[in-house]
Amino acid sequence: MNVRKSITDTLSFAVLIVITLIVIFPIWWIFRSSLMNNAELYAWPPKLFPRDWLFSNYTEALKSFPFWRYLANTMIIIVPSVLGGTFTATLCGYAFARLRFPGKKLLFSLCVGSMLLPTMVTLIPLYVMWTRGLHLVDSYLPLILPFFCGGGAFNIFLIRQFINTIPRELDEAARIDGAGHWTILTRIIVPAIKPAMVVVALLLFIQLWNDLLQQTVYINSTEKFTIAIGLTQFKGSLYSDWAKIMCATCMAFVPGIIFYLIGQKQFVEGIVLTGMKN
Repeated sequence: MNVRKSITDTLSFAVLIVITLIVIFPIWWIFRSSLMNNAELYAWPPKLFPRDWLFSNYTEALKSFPFWRYLANTMIIIVPSVLGGTFTATLCGYAFARLRFPGKKLLFSLCVGSMLLPTMVTLIPLYVMWTRGLHLVDSYLPLILPFFCGGGAFNIFLIRQFINTIPRELDEAARIDGAGHWTILTRIIVPAIKPAMVVVALLLFIQLWNDLLQQTVYINSTEKFTIAIGLTQFKGSLYSDWAKIMCATCMAFVPGIIFYLIGQKQFVEGIVLTGMKN
């Protein structure tokens, strides 16, 4: 029995290594391509490692790809959106999980049902509202303010499901001691749902980091370009210089990887525990 278990564990580990290599290989390919010259990139058969590690390509790419300006512009959108979205998603999730009010089930059904709406359905009405109604043209506000209205239906659902795993007896004990809803939320609920809040923050970060469509719609000025828009424009202007394009691509996804690694433990824990009921 132990021999069979050892063989199974070894095979499982080998399969995991193979899958990991398959997942990592595209990232490695982009990185190795960023350290080659264009002639070496077009060589056949392709090489797994560059002959000369040309880190100078990054210096050259930064001359025409203002990465730090794009990163600052992106953070102007992401930081308040992630904070506001996580905060309001927690408030909404707590309301749906713990409070009693008329129309609660209907509102929650509408909230969850809104996830079925494609982005393209609401894109034009929202654009008309922001530009003609509120006159916010070439502004970051249409990309930030919506996240202060609950942070998205899925994130509200995620927080609600996580709060449902917390015994109500803790709330009742705190209420006997005179605690109100705000005290219960901040002293009992929030410390217990930190993994879920980290998951929400990471999901919002990924969504905003990759949101090329809406950023292109609402941002027109070159000096306000984000990394997503800047990278697209850079690829269009340097379509033949693939070494520099790969350098810009590497610089574009590194901050996202760093952000994920910081919250990796809580992210995995939140995904595993979400939906489990005590």
